[in-house]
Amino acid sequence: MRLDALTLKQLRALIAVADHRSLTAAAEALGQSVPAIHSQIKNLESAVGKALLARSVEGEGFSPTPEGEDILLAARRVEAVLSQAAARIRARTAGFQGQITLGTVSTAKYFAPRLVRMLRDRCPDIEIDLRVANREETLIGLQHGQFDLAIMGRPPRGELHGAIPLGPHPHGILLPPDHRLAEADGFDPSALISETFLTREAGSGTRILMERYLDRLSEGYPLTIKAMDSNETIKQAVIAGLGVAFLSLHTAVEELKSGRLKQLRGPGLPVMRHWYLIVPGDTPPSAAARRIAEEIEGLGGTFLPAVPVSA
Repeated sequence: MRLDALTLKQLRALIAVADHRSLTAAAEALGQSVPAIHSQIKNLESAVGKALLARSVEGEGFSPTPEGEDILLAARRVEAVLSQAAARIRARTAGFQGQITLGTVSTAKYFAPRLVRMLRDRCPDIEIDLRVANREETLIGLQHGQFDLAIMGRPPRGELHGAIPLGPHPHGILLPPDHRLAEADGFDPSALISETFLTREAGSGTRILMERYLDRLSEGYPLTIKAMDSNETIKQAVIAGLGVAFLSLHTAVEELKSGRLKQLRGPGLPVMRHWYLIVPGDTPPSAAARRIAEEIEGLGGTFLPAVPVSA
């Protein structure tokens, strides 16, 4: 490999083709000609000494080869590092002493803005950029180096050593207030598993936890599960009587306080997990990231919502 022959233009061309699966679409996205994109990819492959893109089996579009995936991961990290450097320069220009990007899973959006407000009061010289995404996008952001810190409920295996527990994260089954199980102190598993369960997309942390919980109750009985695109949609659907939901109780504090939703009560509920702060371990954190991490840990979970206890 001739690493000194690599250029940012080549790496950006590779990212664009991988994202759009087409030379033409990549050229349009970058404002260049198709021959220019083709030339950049060929020069990059020549420098690496391996083919980086291959046509799909169906013959439509391009996909990265294994070597292409390696270079693509490096290219995305380069872009992320440059983007963070630019953000830090802008922050200093605006009078800040440091800047960090804090990534959170979407469930954390119910307390993340309050946390950022608390951090700004404690560290007014550090600019904090909050990014909210689903679990998959947050994991990709960590992998690509887009986040200085991240908050999630189930840390990836590769980041376990850098996972700092922040506080309890209760999950439960939410019911409309007039549901037949809403006032019960216990429940018959057969009555529960006959319900329609409204949940997030496959692969979300909450759905994985729900499936593990219900597997113990259903003993192979087929469940009716309907995926929805947001916690807000799920809550409104439960209130409307379209089903029940297994959700983080931190997403439903206001609805539980007002009585628009009820918690199912019974053995094993709520299901307790924890929130974690992830400090990526592949590169040393900046001084600003270390300081913010220490502040978050020092808050002792006081920024987490207080979940009302069902009467």
